[in-house]
Amino acid sequence: MTANQPAREITLTNAERHPCEIWTRVMGYHRPYSSFNVGKKGEFNERTYFVERKNNG
Repeated sequence: MTANQPAREITLTNAERHPCEIWTRVMGYHRPYSSFNVGKKGEFNERTYFVERKNNG
């Protein structure tokens, strides 16, 4: 693509798609979400996330 060419939209068929595997840190090591039991999946879904503010002082 050059500056004179318009951007093309890329469309994938379902056969071309790949599932996205989610990994998360649990008790100091990383594990895939797919390996969690029902209780651990529930805990994962209840997690809250935050953004740490930068200390300017």
